[in-house]
Amino acid sequence: MKFKPDRIFQMRIAGLGFRDGHVLVHRATHEPFWTFPGGRAEVGETSEETLKREMVEELCAEVSVERLLWSVENFFDYEGKQWHELGLYYLMHLPEHFPFRSGEIVHRIKDGKSELEFKWVPATRASLAALDIPPYFIADEIENLPPTPRHLVWRDGDLDIK
Repeated sequence: MKFKPDRIFQMRIAGLGFRDGHVLVHRATHEPFWTFPGGRAEVGETSEETLKREMVEELCAEVSVERLLWSVENFFDYEGKQWHELGLYYLMHLPEHFPFRSGEIVHRIKDGKSELEFKWVPATRASLAALDIPPYFIADEIENLPPTPRHLVWRDGDLDIK
């Protein structure tokens, strides 16, 4: 196997949590775009275990995972590298005690060198498109989630110039 430092493969697990017509999003404060909370899978853990672990680490909250919405082979460029990401996006439920205030930052946490911030935004196409949330196809489907898991091959393009 040949190592290519300008190419990265990752398996990312993310969750879509809803409350009062809003969906929870997050971003690293140094990045221009938002995305859905989650993180990289670790060797030996299932995707649901990854999502639950990441939410405890990032939100200090235990979530319940309902069902898989999308599996996505996403290709994009970011920070001068070519990325090939296998993303699994789940419907999840956050505990009632997790704070809710529309449009405001409701949670912050230091994650390594980065700071993550979380907020609730309206779960509408217009709202997600305005925030720049990859993978971009989710904005088109946020108001009508698939009843069964959907597999997509997607190309988000160059995230550095969006």
